[in-house]
Amino acid sequence: MKIHQVYFLLAGIICTPFVSGQELNCRVTVNSEKIQTSNRQIFTEMQNAITEFLNNRQWSDYKMSMTERVDCSFYITISEMPQDNQFKAELQVQAVRPVYNASYVTTTFNFRDQNLEFSYNTYDVLDFNETSPNDNLTSVLSFYSYIILGIDFDSFSLYGGTPFFEKAMSLVNQAQSFTESGWRAFDSFNNRHAVASAYTDDRLKVYRQMWYNYHRLGLDDMSTNAERGRAKITAALPALKEAYDARPASVIFSIFSDTKMDEILNIYSKAPTEEKGTVYKILHDIYPTLSNRLDVLKNN
Repeated sequence: MKIHQVYFLLAGIICTPFVSGQELNCRVTVNSEKIQTSNRQIFTEMQNAITEFLNNRQWSDYKMSMTERVDCSFYITISEMPQDNQFKAELQVQAVRPVYNASYVTTTFNFRDQNLEFSYNTYDVLDFNETSPNDNLTSVLSFYSYIILGIDFDSFSLYGGTPFFEKAMSLVNQAQSFTESGWRAFDSFNNRHAVASAYTDDRLKVYRQMWYNYHRLGLDDMSTNAERGRAKITAALPALKEAYDARPASVIFSIFSDTKMDEILNIYSKAPTEEKGTVYKILHDIYPTLSNRLDVLKNN
């Protein structure tokens, strides 16, 4: 089990050997199949530079061992190269965390950013200035690093990810002057601004409480007692509906569905009929368009 929640609670008082300032263990893939260019090397260098940036940068003051790093992946699909060293792309970000005392890992974030625009020159060394960001590529990478860490910390301690979400929101505010898309409110219901706003919205704190209860009290207990752990997840899910009633248009609900729906359907595949019915009602009220997928909870 990862123990960085202990570091969070003790504010760094505990010191352990072999700790590192880096928090991410990220796998980066740059897919350039759609691009016709004789300079294929630039994509290899880009992938290496992004990997180094994400994995070697210190994102916080927390000290983590290598085994505590958050596993994640950034899959970048280059769609256009309008001119030399200018790129338009789509970014798929995923993150997972281990479940206590189990070989199973649970997905904590699964999100597609369709508006990634950036410049990159071969052999560029990526750098990010937190107090004065001025480069879109490193700002986007940093933004999702903060979100990944915030979600991960939230799953281990109640509201533990707050410092990371605040950094993500600060970055969004600073990026309002960027010419690239994805940072401004109302440009899209599911852009970076919408994501940061969701995780810093006081009316959605109940969602973050549900997230902690789902993982730390429920999922982490299932290896010890599957029925007890599942019951705690069932008890946590009404808060999802409470959050939905407060902010029905928030991107957080599509994030939850993309991240957790398959897992939930699997968790309740062998649950008692009454328990399935409870979960079905909650999810169907929020995701009526997913009726076909949710019917497994109603009909079995």
